[in-house]
Amino acid sequence: AALPGPAPADWVQAPLDPAVRAVLVGFDEHFNYAKLCQALRYLLRGGPDCLLVGTNRDHRLPLEGGAAIPGTGCLVKAVETAAQREAFIVGKPNRFMFDCVASEFDVDPARTIMVGDRLDTDILMGNDCHLTTLLTLTGVTTLDEVRGHQDSDCPARNRLVPDYYVDSIADLLQVLGE
Repeated sequence: AALPGPAPADWVQAPLDPAVRAVLVGFDEHFNYAKLCQALRYLLRGGPDCLLVGTNRDHRLPLEGGAAIPGTGCLVKAVETAAQREAFIVGKPNRFMFDCVASEFDVDPARTIMVGDRLDTDILMGNDCHLTTLLTLTGVTTLDEVRGHQDSDCPARNRLVPDYYVDSIADLLQVLGE
């Protein structure tokens, strides 16, 4: 939706849905200032009873050839900054998503592997949920970063170390086919 008029005083006149009790920030290639204004207005109107929820904090999304685009975390940060409060993240590394799956299915963490390409989301969640972790080096993480965390005396950095790594998910598929 466009802003209703040319001035900030006009922007706060856009109608708000009285049923809205939460603002969810996810990947949105059409995120704009009008949406940011509406999100803030809902959060201010509802106060602490209006939830601020984010899907994840990924700061960038890697593309082929080393390119990247801004990730959902950039959008979450924009709304958090405007609202002056922190979002509840339902995606990785928060274990909320794993707990939802585990409550519906018979998941044995000892027989479950978390595969991902980011240390700060995929591997951290896997380790926090006591899963075996496998890092693919096709994303934003390098092997030098893994080694830096592995060699650290900091417990928080040690939580970012995967159990295994592969250059590509194709390497894992080869092993599973054997």
